[in-house]
Amino acid sequence: MSRSEELFARARAVSPGGVHSPVRAFRSVGGTPRFMTGGRGARLTDVDGREYADYCMAFGPLILGHQDPLVHAAVLTALQRGWSLGTAEPYSLELAEFITRRIPWVQSIRFVNSGTEAVMSALRVARGATGRARILKFDGCYHGHTDSMLLRAGSGLADAAVPDSAGLAPQVIGETLIGQLDDLPALEALFARHGGEIAAAIIEPLPANYGLLPQRHEFLAALARLTRAAGALLIFDEVISGFRVGFQGYAALSGIEPDLVTYGKVIGGGFPVGAYGGRRDLMELVAPAGPVYQAGTLSANPVAMCAGLAMLQRLEDGGVYARLDALGARLETAVARIPHLAVQRVGSVFWFCLTASGRPALPIRRTAAAPADAGANYARIYHPLLESGIYLAPSAWEVGFLSAAHSETDIDILADALGNAVRSALPDG
Repeated sequence: MSRSEELFARARAVSPGGVHSPVRAFRSVGGTPRFMTGGRGARLTDVDGREYADYCMAFGPLILGHQDPLVHAAVLTALQRGWSLGTAEPYSLELAEFITRRIPWVQSIRFVNSGTEAVMSALRVARGATGRARILKFDGCYHGHTDSMLLRAGSGLADAAVPDSAGLAPQVIGETLIGQLDDLPALEALFARHGGEIAAAIIEPLPANYGLLPQRHEFLAALARLTRAAGALLIFDEVISGFRVGFQGYAALSGIEPDLVTYGKVIGGGFPVGAYGGRRDLMELVAPAGPVYQAGTLSANPVAMCAGLAMLQRLEDGGVYARLDALGARLETAVARIPHLAVQRVGSVFWFCLTASGRPALPIRRTAAAPADAGANYARIYHPLLESGIYLAPSAWEVGFLSAAHSETDIDILADALGNAVRSALPDG
């Protein structure tokens, strides 16, 4: 029995499924999760002393890699001052000023502890601002585990919501409408039926939780137009894409300014942080300035604020993004030589799609267009990759991430390992 197997057996005795976030349990790929002791640069090390090239990067926040020296120094300095204050402090002010001075549509910002908190709070602001209750979300977009967001369209249904989790109250389900990505006629019809009831439409402008599903800018622009015509708000959930695909996130790439935006991942430098921000008049509704209540004892933790500021300062000049895009292009070129495998990529965010019936046709923009066998085929190549020292997210529907700590050699090794794993899983390739 490996050390990971021993620890996983112990963990299942004291925690649900042995983990503290479901995908870590390896349910979709099978086998035992590797228990990691730490990371440095582009590498992870497990409890048995094995090293892996990491393309999960803590699900996105480590854009500079593990233990980046500048972030590490900022954290050590913050720890020496005190790691939790519970008071007003200058560190969140510095990070808030840094962001609001550089992103025009974020005129005011509030820090919280997670992306889920950020989304929950932004939706509350939208309801407070409009006096309406209903929220429009999109099939295939994940916005954390707040009740009203754990919904997607059921088979054969239009905009009726079917829960993805037990424990959701019927009235919560009824408050959420489901739209289809990349389907403008259906979106227009939905607004014709329900536009006057909608407080906000929330969307990942770059959906990255059901594979990577890049949206046409025309579709996002139509969503912005329809929400504003209906008197609703537009919320961009950039918890993954914000500061990841570019310094101003996907909003800048699409040319669309949302009313509210949610952030996470990168802005904490790898520490637990979320944020929501947007138009000043909307953010002034938040307590203590206004009647929309939201609070958090550990919000704007000083260590996380300092880590996030160090991270964003390193990203501001754009050099990191240019290098990551070059690495991503190298990966695309290499994968194009592997039968049955396609990679969909925006900047440093990528998604592998593997099907037995030839190379998947790209782009894939909605969940229904994903090959039916993609999940099973990913599971077949996952463990050979793991054994060769490649760590990817343990789910076919999670995206991968490149970091500034990766090298061209890392990309070439990944491509070789992918080719070997695919040829083994699908011998006709």
